[in-house]
Amino acid sequence: MALLMEHQFRQLPADKQVETRQFLEAVSYLPPFFDCLGSAIFAPIKADMSGNITKIKAVYDTNPGRFKTLQMILEAEKEMHGGEWPKVGATLALMWLKRSLKFIQVFLQSLVDGEKDENNPNHIRVNITKAYEIALRKYHGWFVQQLFKAALFAAPYKSDFLKALSKGREVREEECLEKIKKFLINFSATVDAIYDIFNKMNADLDYKV
Repeated sequence: MALLMEHQFRQLPADKQVETRQFLEAVSYLPPFFDCLGSAIFAPIKADMSGNITKIKAVYDTNPGRFKTLQMILEAEKEMHGGEWPKVGATLALMWLKRSLKFIQVFLQSLVDGEKDENNPNHIRVNITKAYEIALRKYHGWFVQQLFKAALFAAPYKSDFLKALSKGREVREEECLEKIKKFLINFSATVDAIYDIFNKMNADLDYKV
């Protein structure tokens, strides 16, 4: 649980603007989350997530004042890149990053909500599958989808996942899920706000990888 609780996302202001610097600080600690899922199949998602964070930070660092919020980045890049936008720059990186964040959000929420395979209650395949279907599947081609199905069989037990999330410490499931629930409050609000920005600016793309 330490992986999530040590670097919490901040509460959003009333206007739901996501400050770039604070967002990058919090999100930079999340790629190791995918190590907790146990399969090397998730390594490309982890690498993709880290790469996209780096790309957004590189753009932000060129002009922190101009790119103070994530929405300001999209607005500035739309003006800068014209017809190539949104398939360029930090906009494209954030588009893919938000999908990885949505995967984490849906997966953790599913655990907190108690969704499980009644025949195998210590398995997390149901939760991972739900997250993948909602966040990533439509953007993956047939081959990547097959890799994901294979990864499901290597998924850790819930108890082992929660232990990994707690950096190897033994934890009580109820206590762990309560901490995840707290983490999700600001995290989910942030992810939802990013999706809202993309929807309002019609900045999402549906191509597959």
